[in-house]
Amino acid sequence: MTDYETLALEVDDDGVATLTLDRPDALNAFDLTMARELERFFLTDARDDAVRAVVVTGAGRAFCAGMDLSAQGNVFGLDETLAPTPEDLRAHLSEAPYHDGVRDTGGRVTLAIHALPKPVLAAINGAAVGIGATMTLAMDLRLASTRARIGFVFGRLGIVPEAASSWFLPRIVGIQQALEWVYAADILTAEQALAGRLLRSVHEPDDLLPAAQELARSFVVDRSPVALGLAKQLLYRNGAAADPLEAHLSDSLAMFYTSVGDGVEGVTAFREKRAPRFSGKASDLPQVF
Repeated sequence: MTDYETLALEVDDDGVATLTLDRPDALNAFDLTMARELERFFLTDARDDAVRAVVVTGAGRAFCAGMDLSAQGNVFGLDETLAPTPEDLRAHLSEAPYHDGVRDTGGRVTLAIHALPKPVLAAINGAAVGIGATMTLAMDLRLASTRARIGFVFGRLGIVPEAASSWFLPRIVGIQQALEWVYAADILTAEQALAGRLLRSVHEPDDLLPAAQELARSFVVDRSPVALGLAKQLLYRNGAAADPLEAHLSDSLAMFYTSVGDGVEGVTAFREKRAPRFSGKASDLPQVF
């Protein structure tokens, strides 16, 4: 797999990958190199069939302290000579200068995370501020240390929530809680984030990463990668569908293809009272949308 400057990667025998944001001297601050490497990881290495699930954490005492504001020029890497319109951006999304000069780098990362048809868990071990908080919203579950501090602090800098968080955050915590946190721009304790339903659970520092890894492992051992990947797509996509008929259409195709694929082995293993031996791959999901 690819060598990274700002990330460290380990994959265990069950296919659980632990991806560590690895700039501890800078509190794992998010810079353009980390942005490019995270996007590349979730679009390439994480799609290797040897990877079944991903746990993301931070090296040292922080998860990610937000954007590295020490860079010269536009710290977000944007081209200040442009004056893009919505029509321009939509029409030229993947082209220069819009791809690098206008598009939000954090959003490119979260779109890559969201598109991965595998479980992705955040193990928030310390400070998670700005993009350090919003990048976790595209992950499927968030676990945190009692030492974690989480902040949607954009209002303090005169900027807006990014990384597609205006889509993710209200879906996770509800619009009222999302607006309060964004308006206030406060730093939340782990307990406050748990009470607001941002977090799945809070753990003692030494217990956090093992708990996240074990949870990820429970999702993938003796599970069909195809069924898991399709289930993720169905829940995210159909949770925002206008009518249940849309869910029925894609559910029907997903049921059809899994029932003639890994479902055959799953039913056989159930009847024979043994562990299933699924052969489907997340890299080869049927089209159901």
